[in-house]
Amino acid sequence: MKFRYARHTTDLERIKVFYTSVLNFEVLGTFENHAGYDGIFLGKKNENWHLEFTVSDKIPTQVFDEDDLLVFYPELKADLQNFVENLKKHAIPLLQPENPYWRENGIYFLDPDGFGIIISKQFAK
Repeated sequence: MKFRYARHTTDLERIKVFYTSVLNFEVLGTFENHAGYDGIFLGKKNENWHLEFTVSDKIPTQVFDEDDLLVFYPELKADLQNFVENLKKHAIPLLQPENPYWRENGIYFLDPDGFGIIISKQFAK
């Protein structure tokens, strides 16, 4: 099974810069004017998941909760350290997650749209 997380945004360029610079994701594809939508696919090549962000004339009305999170599990400690260095380099503030589990086992921050992201410290070897 493959997985795609799709979300509407107001600024594709800002989203692209954040996810490629801070999280080292790659641009896997783009599209323009597909029934009034432009979009970008971000992720890692040869993985079974990716993120899709779209823009259109419709302004998103996003409602989210502090426990609505994208959680990423780096497999290597070097990758985890790279995430930490990128967060510092780009002056991304680290926050306290609502869930006590993630306070102990994750690094919590927000993307440009204000959605929560956790980088898990749990399984990096």
